[in-house]
Amino acid sequence: MTEHPITFGVSADPSVAALRETRNLARLAEETGLEHLAFQDHPYQPTHLDAFTLIGRLSAETTRLRFLTDVADMQLRPPVMLAKTAASLHALTGGRLTLGVGAGGIPDAINSMGGTGRTGNGLVTYAESSLLTLRRALRGGPVLPPNARQPYAAGPSAPMPIWLGSQKPRMLALTGRLADGWISPLNIYVPPAEVPSRQRLIDEAAVAAGRDPREIRRIYNVIGTIGASGGGPGLNGGVREWIDTLGTWRDELGFDTFIFWPVGDTLRQVEKFATEIAPEVRR
Repeated sequence: MTEHPITFGVSADPSVAALRETRNLARLAEETGLEHLAFQDHPYQPTHLDAFTLIGRLSAETTRLRFLTDVADMQLRPPVMLAKTAASLHALTGGRLTLGVGAGGIPDAINSMGGTGRTGNGLVTYAESSLLTLRRALRGGPVLPPNARQPYAAGPSAPMPIWLGSQKPRMLALTGRLADGWISPLNIYVPPAEVPSRQRLIDEAAVAAGRDPREIRRIYNVIGTIGASGGGPGLNGGVREWIDTLGTWRDELGFDTFIFWPVGDTLRQVEKFATEIAPEVRR
């Protein structure tokens, strides 16, 4: 079982057309006690709002809810500028931002936005360099020696968590060495049976780097439908099945945070998740 507090969140649709529903979802998540509201970061999707701009808008309509980028594309967001944006939001929200980042896995789309779509060793090398620069920038250290300017914005004294999305061995090892948390892809991409081998890679890399693996948070993106008997993607079943399954994934797979990706009637699904499932899994 994980030693971290068990937390829950929901992934919101960042599209322009869904803005009204997303605002309602943010209010519902806050009122029902969920900890996180998560957003994809796909700037190359013409219908998507910018994730950080959307977070800024919704943070003004909430007071407690934390926001998570799930995950910010480091190939389209240079690390120093990403640090500036994230630190500014962290300050403006009173410390309610968790920065989830990823290496960027769609090279053609990244190229179409003027970035450099790296792959293979080049991608992992870039991700490690970016993560190190991002950490230094957020902590006020020099990022472009000999220039020691600090690109962060003044804000809460607590450091901003940096969670890394990864699923292949070299990126998982990078997670173990440098990240505050592991964001697993959706349960349809990394099914439960494949989780233990990935967790071991993270743990082994953490130990080799002199870190305690227990300090690294573990986040599972879970797509599914509450109340369905089957047919949809991911986890489908009644409330009791969801409670038992998430409890098993907490105890046996070591996850401490679950981000729900609802299928179907979003607000009704999220209300069930927040009021009937999350409290039981916490207990």
